[in-house]
Amino acid sequence: MYGPVMDIETVLAASEDALRQPGRVDLGSLGFWRTVAVLKRDPQLALRYGERVERIDDEAFLRWARFVLPLWLGVTGMLVASIAGLFVVSLGYFTAAPWNGIWILVGTGILLGSTHTLAHVAVGGAVGIRFTHWFIADRPQPGVKIGYASYLATPPRARAWMHASGAIMTKLVPLLNLGAAWGAGAPGWTVWLLIILELVMIATDVLFSTKNSDWKKFKREMRYVS
Repeated sequence: MYGPVMDIETVLAASEDALRQPGRVDLGSLGFWRTVAVLKRDPQLALRYGERVERIDDEAFLRWARFVLPLWLGVTGMLVASIAGLFVVSLGYFTAAPWNGIWILVGTGILLGSTHTLAHVAVGGAVGIRFTHWFIADRPQPGVKIGYASYLATPPRARAWMHASGAIMTKLVPLLNLGAAWGAGAPGWTVWLLIILELVMIATDVLFSTKNSDWKKFKREMRYVS
C-alpha cells in the first residue's frame, strides 16, 4: 500500500501546486484522473482522499466552465422550463391542426433541453451523489457539477446509472410525446417528425455519446463493478 499511497500524494500535491498558478489547469496531464481511477478501485482510499480530490476538481472546474450558476438556481430554471414545455405540449389538445402538431413539437424541444440535467440530479440525489453547480462549458448543453467526494463514496453501478439517466431521459421525451400527438389528433407529419427525432437521437448516442458523453461515462463506471 505504501507505494500507491505515495503516488497518490505526489499527484495530488502536484495538482494543488498547479492550481496555485493563474489560468486553466489540465489535471489529466498531471495524472490526476488516473489517480482518481485508482481511488475508485479502493473504497478506503476513496474515503481517505475524497474531500481533497473534490477541492482540486472544484477549483479546476471553476476555471474551465464558461458560465456557472448555483445549483438551486440552475435546477429551478430547468424545472420552470420543463413546466413550460409540458404546458406547450398540452396546447396541442386545445388547438386544431396544424397548430396542435406544432405545439407538440415545440414543447418536445423545450423538454429535451430542460430535462436532461434534471434526470442526472434526480437519480444522483437518490443514490447519494451531491451536486454543486449548474454550468455551461465548451458545449451549449448545460450540465451539473458533481461533488466528487460523494461521487467516490457512491457504488460504481449507481454512478453509472446516474450518468445514463440523462441520455435515457432524452430518448423518453420524444417517445412519450408520440402518445401526446396521437391523443391530440395531431397531423401525421408530427408523428413522423417525432419518430425521426427519436432515431436521430439514438444514432447520436451510438456514434457520439458512447465515445464522449453519458454512455462513455456509464461504461467507464461499470468497469469498477465487482
